[in-house]
Amino acid sequence: VVATGAAAKWIGLPDELRLAKSGGGVSACAVCDGAIPFYRNKVLGVVGGGDTAMEEATYLTKFASEVVVIHRRDSFRASKVMANRVLTHPKIRVIWNATVTGVFGDDVISGVELTDTVTGETRVQELGGLFVAIGHAPNTAFLNGQVALTEHGYVKVDTWRTSTTVPGVFAAGDVIDDYYRQAIT
Repeated sequence: VVATGAAAKWIGLPDELRLAKSGGGVSACAVCDGAIPFYRNKVLGVVGGGDTAMEEATYLTKFASEVVVIHRRDSFRASKVMANRVLTHPKIRVIWNATVTGVFGDDVISGVELTDTVTGETRVQELGGLFVAIGHAPNTAFLNGQVALTEHGYVKVDTWRTSTTVPGVFAAGDVIDDYYRQAIT
């Protein structure tokens, strides 16, 4: 049974990864970490523009003083319903056309550097927490082509089943699911 899951994708900034590993206020899962008292009544950032980012931002409004969604484009990829929840929520503000190019903080995050994708200008956004919601990568590299994978690298299984293309090998969980992921799988 292959049940190796999928790992969150990170921006790849050194201080982002350092503060994520040390518990310094950077996370890839708002539902997992957002309710921790550390994040209460702070301005929290969410990076991303898909349904996951919208869900994370909406969830964080229960704990944050404000949620800032940072997106590299001028529109969301999220479903219209999810995007509208974010765009109409009084505790959520969106920063369009921006990428996070730096993370600040010694032991805990204090803010991020944002680079405008249109003008190239940079600015600082103070934050008390950062949640990266830019997707997942399935943990399938170790399979070395021994079972069929989808175009996104997830293990291909029979519809509504756990059977793979190799008799006697089964797969389950996030390693097969690039749509619903963790909460449903």
